[in-house]
Amino acid sequence: MKTNLIFASDSFKGSLSSVRAGELLTEAAVKVFGDRFGYKILPVADGGEGTAEAVTHAVGGRAVPVTVTGPLGRPVSAFYGDLGNGRARLDMASASGLTLVPEELRDPEKTSTRGTGELLRAVLDAGFSDVTVGIGGSSTNDGGTGFASALGVRFLDSRGRELYGRGADLIKIRSIDLSGIHPAIRSGAAAVTVMCDVKNPLCGKNGATAVFGPQKGADPPMVRRLERGMRNYSRVVSDLYKTDVQRISGGGAAGGLGAALAVFCGAKMRSGIETLLDLVGFDRMLDDAALVVTGEGRTDAQSFMGKAVSGIGRRAAARGVPVALLCGSLGDGWESAYENGISSVFFTKPDNIPLEEAIRRAEELYLSAAVRMFETLSVSIL
Repeated sequence: MKTNLIFASDSFKGSLSSVRAGELLTEAAVKVFGDRFGYKILPVADGGEGTAEAVTHAVGGRAVPVTVTGPLGRPVSAFYGDLGNGRARLDMASASGLTLVPEELRDPEKTSTRGTGELLRAVLDAGFSDVTVGIGGSSTNDGGTGFASALGVRFLDSRGRELYGRGADLIKIRSIDLSGIHPAIRSGAAAVTVMCDVKNPLCGKNGATAVFGPQKGADPPMVRRLERGMRNYSRVVSDLYKTDVQRISGGGAAGGLGAALAVFCGAKMRSGIETLLDLVGFDRMLDDAALVVTGEGRTDAQSFMGKAVSGIGRRAAARGVPVALLCGSLGDGWESAYENGISSVFFTKPDNIPLEEAIRRAEELYLSAAVRMFETLSVSIL
């Protein structure tokens, strides 16, 4: 008999963290099964805010605090995870994320990824050789120039003056000086992997600016200015590296940080959830698992386009382990769960409760639904 239940739920935005969902699942399982199983909580995120915390917690690593330059130039407290064996994990959201910018100050012409570069520089200075970077949740549209500047790359205008690395600087770039780039990058001593599920290119109608700029505070005239700047930046980088930067899948992620990581750091792009599952040894956890429970705030068609629940479902199903999905609510296309390794679906929000009330009562509703779920599944897993 398999002896463990694995709880690997994503966060419920605005109400439950991944860890808290795992704690409530454990409480519910103990009510139904007592000590018949061992219960393992695996904090989950797919590359955005909270991913470094989830990975660090899951592997028993330690968080290393670093003060960096925030997106608007003020100091912020970020951190990276020391995972052991020369491995480190960092989230750009903790250094350059949208949540660090008050809504009334959001302006992607002024924000910069410099703090993310400073965070990576701290990791490289500490001697880590295997670095994973999550790039979800950005406030920026600077093409990653602020990030690269913090690593020693110099972006110069027509008069040879160095630019800071903001969205407004993109149109001014005329040349790039790589002579001062961090030695660990120059020598290839550090391998960099990017957790990224976005496939958008750097420029164009599906590019960084057009698709994501408005979310970060860009009105239509600003979108047009930023797009002209991004195209200028793309031409200069493409000429320098004798390649078409526009062809980088995911280059438009995080306002172009994806392209900067690929070009200046030689980074490889990987699915966020697949990278996380590999980092924490998820396949080994499945060896003695009787059931995996995953979930998220709302499950719909988007959930199965590289999100956490689909990655967990497919991995577990490939090993013959049943997967239950416990989400807050269901939207159009949720039925795709059954094509992505999910064997049963449950939800916490009763139809007669307004969303605001469901969020306020999130823990109560989640615990109650989890107990019902385990009671329903008890016959099949005991």
